[in-house]
Amino acid sequence: MFNNFGKFFENKKIDEYTSFGIGGVCDYILFPNSVEDLIDAIKLARKNNIPVHIFGNLTNVLVLDGGIRGLTIILKDGSLSEIDVDGNLITAGAGATLKAVSEAAYENSLGGMEFSHGIPGSVGGAMVMNAGAYGGEMKDVVKSVKLLTENLKIIDVDGKDMDFVYRNSRVIKNNEIVLSATFELKPREKSEILNDMNDFDERRSSKQPLDMMSCGSTFKRPEGYFAGKLIEDSGLRGFRYKNCGVSWKHCGFIVNYGDSKAEDVLHAIDVVRKVVYDKFGVSLETELKTVGEK
Repeated sequence: MFNNFGKFFENKKIDEYTSFGIGGVCDYILFPNSVEDLIDAIKLARKNNIPVHIFGNLTNVLVLDGGIRGLTIILKDGSLSEIDVDGNLITAGAGATLKAVSEAAYENSLGGMEFSHGIPGSVGGAMVMNAGAYGGEMKDVVKSVKLLTENLKIIDVDGKDMDFVYRNSRVIKNNEIVLSATFELKPREKSEILNDMNDFDERRSSKQPLDMMSCGSTFKRPEGYFAGKLIEDSGLRGFRYKNCGVSWKHCGFIVNYGDSKAEDVLHAIDVVRKVVYDKFGVSLETELKTVGEK
């Protein structure tokens, strides 16, 4: 049904496309080639009353074991992942990785994206969640964002109108789809950019379980606290439930040791939240998005 719009699969497990390595069988999976293909696929799905679910790099998503009903669209292919540099502006499709954008900035002696080099997500996901690290956030560098509204109208939104806050933006509230983003950067010596990128990468690799399957940081930072410290001080470093658990390297990460199920991850998260709340009275919220059927 959706073959004409890009790479298409029916009744396929989604686990190989997720950073967690978890997820059941989806009815339809589509990697659209272009914005036009994306819009046409959504129109066809709506005409046939097929639910639509749209993702970027699937690095902050836990897909449940029953998979996803309807059409799952992953924005990683074709023009949706292209990157264009024009002076001090970089425009990147929603499917482009933050690593690729930061490297394009480096190659063109543009500073400002260094903090994002090690963030595993896509531009689209970064706009949705106002991704950030090491003192930098998307709101600091985004000039404008091209969005697709619920009625399939393409609009350009100024960065200051994106309502960027900690791990949130207008995209969630308005149920919009990110098509691309334009970053406004500043000239900088390549050696200085590289030094910062290497420094951030070294800090990440020394503190985070980058060699393990995960969704990255599992919990949001509670006001006045650090989630990882609360979890560690609750005695949960290395806590394991079946084939998943709290990382030994960074307590803010729930990792998949191999062949874990989504239901096991959810149980591990519930245990962590309960123990932390019982000990400190702090309610941990998750950063990851849970989708699909149990």
